[in-house]
Amino acid sequence: MSRVFMKGCEAIAEAAVRAGCRFFAGYPITPQNEIPEYFSRRMPEVGGTFVQGESEVASISMVYGAASSGTRAMTSSSSCGIALKSEGISYCASARIPMVYVNVSRGGPGVGSIQPAQMDYLQATKASGNGGFQMLVFAPSTVQEAVDMTYAAFDYADRDRNPVLILADGVIGTMMEPVELPPMRSDEEIKAIKEGKRPWAIVGHELDYAHRAWIEPGQWSTAVMQRTNEKAAALYESWEKDLRWEEYRLEDAELVIAAYGISARIARSAVNLLRQEGYAVGLIRPITVNPFPYKAFDKIDYGKCKAVLDVEMSIPAQFLRDVSIGVKDRCPITTCLCSGGNIMSRESIIEAAKKSLEA
Repeated sequence: MSRVFMKGCEAIAEAAVRAGCRFFAGYPITPQNEIPEYFSRRMPEVGGTFVQGESEVASISMVYGAASSGTRAMTSSSSCGIALKSEGISYCASARIPMVYVNVSRGGPGVGSIQPAQMDYLQATKASGNGGFQMLVFAPSTVQEAVDMTYAAFDYADRDRNPVLILADGVIGTMMEPVELPPMRSDEEIKAIKEGKRPWAIVGHELDYAHRAWIEPGQWSTAVMQRTNEKAAALYESWEKDLRWEEYRLEDAELVIAAYGISARIARSAVNLLRQEGYAVGLIRPITVNPFPYKAFDKIDYGKCKAVLDVEMSIPAQFLRDVSIGVKDRCPITTCLCSGGNIMSRESIIEAAKKSLEA
């Protein structure tokens, strides 16, 4: 398979097209603008539909409608734009409508800054909308991972009939790297995927009246709502099999860095430099951040490990909460943080690591 040099946002969009996405609705916001721009050019080439909605709310509502028909559908935004889409995402989760969306996150809260940040962690993993629904959430640290995760996300969404989130950031979205693109789904495959959704989708058959009642959650009785929540809870429990994480140089680590996304990529480089200086440092990188791979932290040898260093581009720390649950008070936890559009540096991580070991 040949490699091509692509910007993160454009590579994500191309991966979605190759996965069979044939409907995209979105609204401009930095730093994810290249995703809708790319779709606006690419969708007509594959017989798909691109819509620039009049707002984020309109865009997610269009995706909700398109996905209800069985079409593979997607949207994207950045941080405050994702917040505006949260009601529609919650509707998709409630009605068990498969869709994929991407958050190329920026600084916050509020409008914040247009520079990269990791300040949407709690929103992505704990409260993406009302009602306590959950999603599989993947956090890439390279453009290649963003491509692979986006491509796979549509299969996960269809398997579970549930939204799936790719939690990227402004660095991943705007940097350029060589990537291997996945194969293009054929028209026959895409048709078969949609045909397989006929038992529940709005496709113009005699059961559509019943389907509309299902896809409009406000029509449900309390008994139906509870049963639906119980089925959803069972679905979430089944995701234990989907947990993914990376362990790097843990075998003799006296300090373990915990990080995800772009911060983990930078931390991995810092680990290598610290090792060259004689410091026994390792890394744990959650790849699925929901559900969180708490058991990854059981792999640490707490007889050797003096501390865990939480590295994230968020102040106050958010990722730290899940790290703390994983560590279970078995060693101290220190932090290395930045925010407001400042990008984590190797130098900051190295300095924080040395301070942690000295302490």
